[in-house]
Amino acid sequence: MAQSGGRAIIVVLASCGLVASFMQTLVVPLIPAFPRLLDTTPTNASWVVTVTLLAAAVITPVSGRLGDLYGKRRVLLASLAVLVAGSVLSAVTSSLALMVAGRGLQGFAMGVIPLGISIMRDELPAERVSGAISLMSATLGVGSAIGLPLAAVVAENTDWHVLFWGSAALGLGCALLILRYVPESPVRQPAPFDYFGAFGLVVGLTCLLLPIVKGGEWGWGSVPTLGFAAAAVLVLAGWGWYQLRRRDPLVDLRVSARRPVLFTNLASILVGFAMYAMALSFPQLLQAPAASGYGLGLTMVEAGLCLAPNGLVMMLLSPVSARLTNRYGPRTTLITGTVVIAIGYVFAILLMDNVVELVVASVIIGAGVGIAYAAMPALIMSSVPVTETASANGLNALMRSVGTSTSSAVMATLLAQLSVTVGALTVPSLTGFRVAFTVAAVAALGGLALTTMVPRIRASVPELVGV
Repeated sequence: MAQSGGRAIIVVLASCGLVASFMQTLVVPLIPAFPRLLDTTPTNASWVVTVTLLAAAVITPVSGRLGDLYGKRRVLLASLAVLVAGSVLSAVTSSLALMVAGRGLQGFAMGVIPLGISIMRDELPAERVSGAISLMSATLGVGSAIGLPLAAVVAENTDWHVLFWGSAALGLGCALLILRYVPESPVRQPAPFDYFGAFGLVVGLTCLLLPIVKGGEWGWGSVPTLGFAAAAVLVLAGWGWYQLRRRDPLVDLRVSARRPVLFTNLASILVGFAMYAMALSFPQLLQAPAASGYGLGLTMVEAGLCLAPNGLVMMLLSPVSARLTNRYGPRTTLITGTVVIAIGYVFAILLMDNVVELVVASVIIGAGVGIAYAAMPALIMSSVPVTETASANGLNALMRSVGTSTSSAVMATLLAQLSVTVGALTVPSLTGFRVAFTVAAVAALGGLALTTMVPRIRASVPELVGV
């Protein structure tokens, strides 16, 4: 493969990853206005965000498996087509039901990231695989970080529907670039698709994530929260029993139970938790009124711009992560990332008096997330058969989604419980922010502890898998 062709594949797939992750923060600036814009209650309006999170979580392992069976490029294009359809639907409506449907379709775009990682492994020269995978994996955090200020600027200066027309154009552009520059991967695993297993996974994950995301609103001891949690245990236990007895399962749980894969996925949950904690807490601290004594009184756009550098750092550090992985192994790289994340939160706990200090803290955390996220696919792919890379990466992306969903619930509860009243506003207290940062630091250190349980792997991914 020509070097220019390999570069084009990397750029196109990484761009698709940025667009997909951008969908996660696309509507965040509009959250306070949605009850008025959609003529509904704040509780109902929250589904515009929740449904995207749920859709992204359930599609990642399913799209990965479909890619292994029927072609990764084909499924990637289908994911982008669904993104475009959801964007257009959201752009032409002010109805809550249609908006929720459109946002759910947008969430399905997250499947492009594990698919893109697997295409890179299949198509690129061995010496370029590690760096390309690091870049693609980093887009999970980069797109969300950069997307927040961009969405805020658009939402403040134009009609809010423009956000969705813009996302439709981005999805269509990515699809055209894939058709032009990305070949279909020849690596397949001929087998029937496990439709019943996919249905069981969707039901189980929905029952699991709903009480996590909505528990603070419903009440942690309420019937809906406990009922969905109990249903999740029963459905996922039955799903696991079924998967272990299928000849061609949707997720090979025996492979997933291998020590490197298992502990990498568990660490991914905690790293995802720590990453999302910053996205939820830092904007609130930056926007808290100065009258509180600790808030910085920034606008939403200003707060978003202050946090944009952490996304850029994630992207810039992906080559560094690749070099660390090639020299010391992905295990050491992931350990490094978790340590840097913890250092960033300790910095924030001690120094949070002005904008510069918070920007520095967010950059440190972003650096750690970029290093850690880039190492995870390398650990996964060094331990699974080449025919299962897409589904294995999809499962790993799911674990990160579980982490971000849990972080959303925990951070929201902490900051709501530890709050103060400033004039007519109720905002998180200084103690609340410090407790939130401490919890996130502990999560990062938990990820460190789990990563030390992964066997040492000194070789780079291409050497291990013979790409």
